[in-house]
Amino acid sequence: MSFKSKHFLGYILIISFIILNACQLQEPSNNHGIVFLKNRSEKLKIDVSNTNDALKMIGQPHTTSINNINEWIYIERVLVKGNYHKLGKNILKSNNVLVLRFDKYGILKNKTFLDKNDKNKVLFSKNKTENDLTRKSFVENILQSIKTKMYGNKNN
Repeated sequence: MSFKSKHFLGYILIISFIILNACQLQEPSNNHGIVFLKNRSEKLKIDVSNTNDALKMIGQPHTTSINNINEWIYIERVLVKGNYHKLGKNILKSNNVLVLRFDKYGILKNKTFLDKNDKNKVLFSKNKTENDLTRKSFVENILQSIKTKMYGNKNN
């Protein structure tokens, strides 16, 4: 082997090492909330664990229930980059919610884990609430129609 071919082979090895080193084996993800929420929730046992155990294993809750301060809610959301046919848009990989209910002594009484498939099954009411505060008065409606007619004629 000549001197030039040894250097050429070294350059090829260094370049290939740099290129392969930049490759990632794990997909890049954007995490929000508590990472590995399901694994952490499995460590909590009903009628055994308390609020201190939940704080130690999972951390502070993202929110508490409006009606019950002893109902803690944890959230986990993971977004990943889509493939070429998705044009690199973010895709929701997991969207998990953990609801812990404690009694007045701080003992865990109920544990509910919801993933993105469970949340698709939630039914919402078809009823609509009328908002009386944003309704326009009779005079405002007349003025609005006059204004529309005035500016509508200018465009013609």
